[in-house]
Amino acid sequence: MNTAFRSVLERLVRLEAVGPNLVRVAIAIVFIWIGGLKFVPYEADSITPFVANSPVMSFFYEHPAEYKPHLTKEGQLVPEQRAWQAQNNTYGFSRGLGVVELTIAFLVLSFPFSKRLGLLGAFLSFGTTLVTLSFLFTTPEAWVPALGDAQHGFPYLSGAGRLVIKDTLMLAGAWVIGVDAAKRILAERH
Repeated sequence: MNTAFRSVLERLVRLEAVGPNLVRVAIAIVFIWIGGLKFVPYEADSITPFVANSPVMSFFYEHPAEYKPHLTKEGQLVPEQRAWQAQNNTYGFSRGLGVVELTIAFLVLSFPFSKRLGLLGAFLSFGTTLVTLSFLFTTPEAWVPALGDAQHGFPYLSGAGRLVIKDTLMLAGAWVIGVDAAKRILAERH
């Protein structure tokens, strides 16, 4: 092996601890940004199909089965639809979810100060992404609808489905930071 190349590889190995910390920051950025957006009607409106079709979340809505005629596009203001969403508890649920997501972000970021809180943040990140990934199975809008083209249904993800599938990375990242936190907690005890 070339000496310069070996030297570069050895430096990378010495920086191994940077990886989990970068993953922590990335996970926190996603949870802060998306969690903050949960306080804005357009984001709350956009998660309506996911929540309405979820067996573990639909009970938060007043009328989960009636959501389809009340959907709007991002940036679209239809006062009647917004009023229906308010009556449906779409915005109340979304704000609550935003608080949960922001809390997870801050728990993940607490790792340098508290390994146990960081571990809890990793655990909650992992669990949250499991729920999110379940939307691929529960939400019809995750798949391209049959509107005449031959490419529809599985495996053709719609925009909503593509939004969800990226959470496989969040799931893997949560595992990495969880294992790292567990290792650090165990190391402190010895």
